[in-house]
Amino acid sequence: MNILETVVFAEGETADTAAQQNTTATTEQQAPAAQPQQQGNTVMGMIMSFLPFVLIIVLLYFMMIRPQRKREKEAKAMLNAMKVGDKVVTIGGICGKVSKIKDEFVWVETGNIGTQDEKSVIKMERDSIRTVNPAKD
Repeated sequence: MNILETVVFAEGETADTAAQQNTTATTEQQAPAAQPQQQGNTVMGMIMSFLPFVLIIVLLYFMMIRPQRKREKEAKAMLNAMKVGDKVVTIGGICGKVSKIKDEFVWVETGNIGTQDEKSVIKMERDSIRTVNPAKD
């Protein structure tokens, strides 16, 4: 027998009940130490569950959003560089030559109506131009 087991308790407790109380006290002391580790596992689990969503968003950005912005920037630069005499194709498929540019509007000469002096000119918005072929100087 241990020295602890031979101790006589004042209230009539036995050594067995004291040992049970000691074991429950030690497990209660160990439980708070295990709790932060368990919380760390929970946080890590949450991060791992959101990781696929983050990867999908990153892939969408590099495969769709970034190239689209690059194309928009190139199209805007092309429209800003357009000048009188350039051959253009509109979104609707009309081919012609730029005869006048003013602010957000472009006048496109599409051909002759009857004689060489009578030209067909269409007033269009600048954004309705799809492609610009620069005139050869």
